[in-house]
Amino acid sequence: MTPAPLAKETKAPKKCARLIGSLKEVSAASWDACADPSGDQPFSSHAFLLSLEESGSATTQTGWTPCHLLLEDEAENLLGCMPLYLKTHSQGEYVFDHGWADALERAGVPYYPKLQSAIPFTPVAGRRLLTLSRKGEAREFLLAAAMEALNKFRVSSLHITFALEEEAMMMKKRGFLMRVGQQYHWRNRDYRDFDGFLNSLTARRRKAIRKERAAVQDSDLKIALLSGDDLTEAVWDAFFAFYMDTGSRKWGRPYLTRSFFSLLGERMGDRVLLAMASRGGRYVAGALHMLSSQALYGRYWGCAEYHRFLHFELCYYQAIDYAIAQGLSRVEAGAQGAHKIERGYESERVWSAHVLAHSGLRAAVADYLRHERRAMEEEIAMVKRATPFRKSGSERL
Repeated sequence: MTPAPLAKETKAPKKCARLIGSLKEVSAASWDACADPSGDQPFSSHAFLLSLEESGSATTQTGWTPCHLLLEDEAENLLGCMPLYLKTHSQGEYVFDHGWADALERAGVPYYPKLQSAIPFTPVAGRRLLTLSRKGEAREFLLAAAMEALNKFRVSSLHITFALEEEAMMMKKRGFLMRVGQQYHWRNRDYRDFDGFLNSLTARRRKAIRKERAAVQDSDLKIALLSGDDLTEAVWDAFFAFYMDTGSRKWGRPYLTRSFFSLLGERMGDRVLLAMASRGGRYVAGALHMLSSQALYGRYWGCAEYHRFLHFELCYYQAIDYAIAQGLSRVEAGAQGAHKIERGYESERVWSAHVLAHSGLRAAVADYLRHERRAMEEEIAMVKRATPFRKSGSERL
C-alpha cells in the first residue's frame, strides 16, 4: 500500500490533505512549526521521527510504513501534520490490541495492516493533531483526513495513541472509542532542592530514599550527566549495549538500531540527557532521558553490572535532581509502577482513540473498553491513596 495524495476536502477548498512516504518529503522547519514550535514536543519533532526512519528503526521492513499526513493550503504551505504509519503488527505501541487482532482473525477478517498515529516505541503523551493554529478547524480537517485514509486503504482500523485529553475528547465526538491508561509522573511543586522534595514525603519514605542514595554514593561508582558534545560514539556504544541487554530480556528484539542513537546525538544532542555510571573508568550502567522546555522524559535503562539501587538513582533520583535544578515542571517515567509511587511519582491518565471498521468487533471492543475504563479509574484512585506524600502538618520534619 503506497501512500498517495488524498482527495481535496470539498467543504473548505483552500485546504488539501495528502500523505507522504517519508519525513524527507517535508522540510524540518515547516513540520516543526506545527509539531514543536515551543520546544515541548521532542518526540514529534522532524529530527526525532526522521531519525527513526533513516536508522531503519521505523520502516516498512520493521512493520512501520510511514504515511504521514500533511494539511496544506493552495500554495502548499503546511498548515498541519500528523505522524501516521501503516502497521503489520502491534509491537512498539504500548497500548495493547493483540486480543482485538486475534478476535478479528478468528472471524476470518484480517486485522493487519492497520493505521497508527503514534510516535514509534515512545509511550509519551503529546499532541497528535499538529497544527499551526490551535483553533479547532485545522485539527478537524486532519482528523477527517485520517478517517479518509482509513477508508482509502481499506484497513481494519485507525488508532491514535497517547493523544492529549483535549484531542481525545474531540475524537470521541467523532465516534472514536476511548481507552484510558495510567502512567507515573513526578511533579515539581517548586522544590528548592532534593531535600525540599524529600521533606514533602513521609518519614519512612524519606529514610528509605536517603538510604538508597547513600548506598550508591558510598560505592566506587561515578555518575555523570552527559548531553550535547559529551555524547560521543564511545558513549553511545556503551549505552547501546545496555539497551540491547534490557531489550532482549524484556521483549525479545529491541526496536531501535545502533545508528538511531548516533543520529539522535547528532541532531538532538541538546535534548538528550544520559545519566551514566562508571566503575574503574568503564561505563557499567546508563539511563536515557529526553528534554523538553517543561519536562524530562525517562526512556531507556540498562546495565552491564548489577549494583543495588543504581536503577533508582539513574532513572529517578538523578532525573528529579535535574528537574529541580532546571526548573522543569515534571519528570515522566512511563507505566508500571509500584516502585515509582514509593519514590514520589504520581498516577496520570493517558488517552488513546480507536476506530474499528468491522461492526462486530467495534461493538465487542466498545463493551470491553467500558469495563476496562471502570477498572482503570478504580486503580488510579487506589494509586492516589497510596502516594508517599505526608499530609500537611501531620509530621514533624
